[in-house]
Amino acid sequence: MEFIQTYKAYIEREIQDIELPQTPTTLYDPLRYFMQIGGKRLRPMLTLLGAELFGIKKEEAINAALAIEVFHNFSLIHDDIMDAAPLRRGFQTVHTKWDVNTAIIAGDVLLIKAYELLQKQSGDLRSLLSVFNQTAKEICEGQQLDVDYELEENLTIDDYIKMIRLKTSVLLGCALEFSAIIANANESDRKNMYEYGVNVGLAFQIQDDILDLYADPSKFGKQIGGDVIANKKTILYLFALENASTDQLQQLEILKDEKDPQQKIEQTIKIFNDLDVKQKSLNLVNYYLQLAKDNIQKVSKKENTKNYLEELADYLLTREV
Repeated sequence: MEFIQTYKAYIEREIQDIELPQTPTTLYDPLRYFMQIGGKRLRPMLTLLGAELFGIKKEEAINAALAIEVFHNFSLIHDDIMDAAPLRRGFQTVHTKWDVNTAIIAGDVLLIKAYELLQKQSGDLRSLLSVFNQTAKEICEGQQLDVDYELEENLTIDDYIKMIRLKTSVLLGCALEFSAIIANANESDRKNMYEYGVNVGLAFQIQDDILDLYADPSKFGKQIGGDVIANKKTILYLFALENASTDQLQQLEILKDEKDPQQKIEQTIKIFNDLDVKQKSLNLVNYYLQLAKDNIQKVSKKENTKNYLEELADYLLTREV
């Protein structure tokens, strides 16, 4: 969609202009590298689109948008360390290209930079900080739940939704609520903007689980089947557990110890396909995207404002990366 590329190009230019010191190069070169390897820039885009929905120019919300994106990248650097991920967006992760200690410190600096950017944003700074701090705390909670759930034998789909809501979705909600705060919108609009972001985030993360196993490797930018290799309890896996026969459950248990990655992925896909878990997961994506559309329709937007946020929800349903 053309408007997505226009907004993304604007955000990329603004990211290039974020000031970072030259020294020590061992700290700031990894940051420049990571911030410039691209990404969907979905979160800052949401802030800018939300602002324009209320009649605020994107230039007037850019600092909040950049704060969201910088914070997101901080979380990704640390997330990659925890997952021992070799690639991010098709490039080496920071801890792989440099080392773990450098990646930890680089991530910390990005967190601080996010607060610096937010301080530059015009509007109700107290409210912006309150929402941002609550979101940051919830993301840490979600990350810890993700770790805890690796050892949880009786994980349910509801447990999983709670975890991804905290780990992923609340930051999208924050991005949208920022736009409502900057526009001095009423409480109802703030709530619906936030819930739109949360519901889009849930759909987005569930779709990520699907793409991790079913995406075109040439487009995805990450290792295909990485979740399966790591024995991650994704939405696909949890749907499989809910619907599997005793024999299929035994096969899934045996596959946890399979040493050949390709064999493990192929056999898991076969079981998943037999249980139709991909379609069940896609149905959940559609459910949350419809909730998001309902949220955005309740917002009292500015007259004649094109509703790009609803179009974005449709676009996310068909994304390949």
